Amino acid sequence: MRAVGVERYGGPEVLRVVELPEPHAGPGQVRIRVHAAAVNPADTLLRAGVVDHLLTELDPPYRPGQDAAGVLDEIGPGTQTDLRVGDRVMAIVTPIEPSGGAYAEYIVLDADQVAHAPAGSSHAEAATLPLNGLTARLALDMLRLPPGRTVAVTGAAGAVGGYAVQLAKADGLRVLADASPSDEELVRRLGADVVVARGADVAERFRAAAPDGVDAVIDAALLGTAVLPAIRPGGALALLRSTGEPGTDLLAGLPNGVTVHEVYVPQYGHARDKLEQLGRLAEQGALSLRVAGTFPPERAADAHRAFEAGGVRGRQVLEFDHQNQENV
Repeated sequence: MRAVGVERYGGPEVLRVVELPEPHAGPGQVRIRVHAAAVNPADTLLRAGVVDHLLTELDPPYRPGQDAAGVLDEIGPGTQTDLRVGDRVMAIVTPIEPSGGAYAEYIVLDADQVAHAPAGSSHAEAATLPLNGLTARLALDMLRLPPGRTVAVTGAAGAVGGYAVQLAKADGLRVLADASPSDEELVRRLGADVVVARGADVAERFRAAAPDGVDAVIDAALLGTAVLPAIRPGGALALLRSTGEPGTDLLAGLPNGVTVHEVYVPQYGHARDKLEQLGRLAEQGALSLRVAGTFPPERAADAHRAFEAGGVRGRQVLEFDHQNQENV
């Protein structure tokens, strides 16, 4: 099968199309014929070698990719699942596990990593949901805010931030969010009750909209300590970041009893019920599936360059064209 792999670390240019043995589903597993795999920040960290210490049990080429969408085409012996061969599915993938990442024509996963794709979505659209949607869902679950409370979201126009805004509204929360002037309309469409200017002093602008302080901040923009003045005494901060990025210094000595929750999405890597719930919300229009652009695997480097250039709203997606196979 074709896959996109990394045999040496570096910039986008190190991504190569490689030929690998086609995997097959074992007990408790299913196989996906991948049609789309989204590009995420963690993919660039793997490519650059930041997570090399987590790949010691794997052999190169290492394969990025944490989101996949396509068609289920094998169910392993003894696997208990309501999924059926031919179902359109989406999945969260962990590239540091033996299965490898999502940048491949076929991937084999545990059945509980896979859920039905939202009805009416394209493969590319479905591939934007698992990782980013589960990250936002985990953040809100860790904060445990009852309906009516107030949460502020930084990076609200981005993939994770946008899902955080929409899921918080679905949870009945009041949502404050940041945006640049060009993104303000987008963030309002996502459902934010109050939109403030992003950038320096965003905490003060949040505080102006919530004079007693917000109950919590979901920090999708990775601002760290800069958002603390927005939080009320006894409130909480959900810190979103990928492995290898700074932030552990926030875990001690915070003012006013603020609690920091480090959101590590592999905790929901097998939470199929959460992933199915996200799919249902997307079907209902409560979650927006945003694709910034699509690329064939031969142009994976361009997809990474476009992602790292920033300024896009949605995810870049690699699309695998399965020639001479049923077009599902």
